[in-house]
Amino acid sequence: MRPIRPLLAAASVAAALALTATACGPSEENAGGEPTASADRTSDGKITIPDDLKDRLKEHGIDLDKWRNGEWKNWDKDKWLREAKDYVNPIIEDLWDPDRMRDAEQPERPVEDGDISGDEGVTDPTPEPVEAAAVKAPYHDGVPEAGKVLFDGPQGSMVCSATVVKDPANPGRSNLVWTAGHCVHAGKEGGWYRNIAFVPAYNDLGRSPDALEKAPPQEVAPYGVYWADWVSTSGEWISQGGPTGGGGAPYDYAVMHVKPENGSKSLEETVGVALDVDFGAPQAAGIPAMGAWGYPAAPPYDGALMHKCVDRPGRLTLTPGTPTMWRIGCTMTGGSSGGGWFIEKPGGKLALVSNTSIGPVTAGWLAGPRLDRGAEQIYTMMSDKFAGR
Repeated sequence: MRPIRPLLAAASVAAALALTATACGPSEENAGGEPTASADRTSDGKITIPDDLKDRLKEHGIDLDKWRNGEWKNWDKDKWLREAKDYVNPIIEDLWDPDRMRDAEQPERPVEDGDISGDEGVTDPTPEPVEAAAVKAPYHDGVPEAGKVLFDGPQGSMVCSATVVKDPANPGRSNLVWTAGHCVHAGKEGGWYRNIAFVPAYNDLGRSPDALEKAPPQEVAPYGVYWADWVSTSGEWISQGGPTGGGGAPYDYAVMHVKPENGSKSLEETVGVALDVDFGAPQAAGIPAMGAWGYPAAPPYDGALMHKCVDRPGRLTLTPGTPTMWRIGCTMTGGSSGGGWFIEKPGGKLALVSNTSIGPVTAGWLAGPRLDRGAEQIYTMMSDKFAGR
């Protein structure tokens, strides 16, 4: 396994940052529920669906053979599965080819600056914008744990960002990926997105869009495509999340368990690393720097290149009574949603503490949820569910 590198190239995060500092001093419910069935893989590598899940899907009028042959494009309300127990995502081989990956659009995730209210002593001044910097290629040398999430919604193919994280029940062999809730589920007005897949180190060599169009598949997806065979997000996101975050934004996180479209090697073994998740990060005043990675796809970005922002975190409260979110200055746009936020732990090791959730239409900052006990429950549940597998 390659060594974990520091958040910044300089020896000291605090010393290296020219901070655009803001003022320093930020449910336990897990509606994802305990999943009762999931897809599994036979000895020949084919995905199978347990009979009890097939029966539940039939109640919704869904035939899995027809689904693979294009029925998944039917977004009628009665066909759009919403509940955690009904999540299904069978592999459709070669669906995510390089052209389809490249054409996926960012989901709509802006909020107007004027929509932010509820400053009850836990919202710091708006940070100065931090210009997103392109990550040095090849990505597998620096951040192989970062990648793209691809999925289909009623408006077409879409893209987010995500991070490979450790699996306590499968040390060294994790298949867990951390992203945003809105990258897997539409929230209160919709259901689970479809054909959810993760591509680590997408566009590994950092090709331009024109060059990427002609690049061989192994450059576009150097580690292949990993399909999400089970996903869990917060109950608050499912019940309150909306097109611009809504009341679900402070709970906008999700954990995916993935399997390779081809092969049997675990995701962590394939990319060489998985990050710790820190559910006990200190308050903003105690963190000198926080970094966010992702693939911004809305203008002026094109979704081809990985970028990062590093800033001193501040606090943002959207609505009284809801958890305070992290906020940093950053010019990344839609498509970076779901990308991991990291702090540097003692010894220079990185740990994931949040993910990109919302930002203003002016693209000057990003906000991400604090990972609370509900987030830890989801993470632990996903690990326990696939223990030893």
